[in-house]
Amino acid sequence: MRFLALDIGDVRIGVAVSDELELGAYPLLTYVRQGSLKKDVASLSLTAAEQEVDAIVVGLPTSLDGSEGPQAKKTRGFAEALASSAKLPLIMWDESMSSVDAEERMLTLDFSRAKRKTLRDQWAAVIILETFLEHRKNTNVRRDSFK
Repeated sequence: MRFLALDIGDVRIGVAVSDELELGAYPLLTYVRQGSLKKDVASLSLTAAEQEVDAIVVGLPTSLDGSEGPQAKKTRGFAEALASSAKLPLIMWDESMSSVDAEERMLTLDFSRAKRKTLRDQWAAVIILETFLEHRKNTNVRRDSFK
């Protein structure tokens, strides 16, 4: 199965994709939001179709106590509109610490400050997708199941 992962922000959306064997997650692009839900959803639906993905994994920002705040509600709304438009299953996945982990990984890879700023959202999407794929592997989730 092939998955598209998103790290949704108010200004940018990091996008990553898995390979078909679910062995890895790879940065794809940073989408700059256009100020219109309809345009953003259409553009990312096209990306999902071009990448021939089977489902969309969206990082859900939760509070330290696990509750969902205003940003989580916005993220859910966007994700549901995208899944409906792309006609793909939607998996909401905890994105805790994904941006911090992405920053640390890029520092380890010796990315410049400017490059880290440009790629941070993509790499956060990679972390989200990696944790999702690892969970599927460790829990022996059926290949055609999205949970």
